[in-house]
Amino acid sequence: MNKLREKYEKEIKKVLAEKLNTNNLMAVPSLKKIVVNVGIGEAVKNPDALNKVADFLSVITGQKCVFTKSKHAISNFGIRVGMKIGAKVTLRKKRMWDFFERFISVVLPRIKDFRGISRKSFDGFGNLSVGISDHTVFPEVDTSKVDKIRSLQVIIETSARNDRDSVMLLEELDVPFAKDSEIKAIKKMKEAMKEEEDKRSKSKTKLQTQIENKGDN
Repeated sequence: MNKLREKYEKEIKKVLAEKLNTNNLMAVPSLKKIVVNVGIGEAVKNPDALNKVADFLSVITGQKCVFTKSKHAISNFGIRVGMKIGAKVTLRKKRMWDFFERFISVVLPRIKDFRGISRKSFDGFGNLSVGISDHTVFPEVDTSKVDKIRSLQVIIETSARNDRDSVMLLEELDVPFAKDSEIKAIKKMKEAMKEEEDKRSKSKTKLQTQIENKGDN
């Protein structure tokens, strides 16, 4: 049995039951499934992208993916009904626990400037969605064979009735959530960077206008 799953069954369940004030261990929330999604919009012009995404998904999850198809035609993007535009893998039981343990202990720490997962990433029903902008953070990916950095989404579905119970569960499973103070600091830093970029852009435009005016004179 996976070590984290064993810890959940022997220790975490009891802790959660106490926190949730219940004697029924069956009522304690648990992981239900994990879905790994990848969009493949480029497949419209590059069909080989489908195979490359399928390969790396099978490598990081240990399971064959299923292609998702377009339900609507979008002529501006050359998308037809039934066209393959994404891929996903749904993990349950042993593979789910194995992936989850690697994800929180190995993958997340490899993300550059990682400061924790935002608590706003829940959907209101106890399910957590985590976006990964660079698939090479998964150590199973052979970077020498990567032709393009791809983003993906990891959805962790739990049996919790609400986000609060899900947070309790995932915290006990060592999911690193960001502190409110860090989230505010990051937001403030991004706003400052945007403001500085806007100032530079305005200065550059002003200088260019001055040069053009001098040329006209």
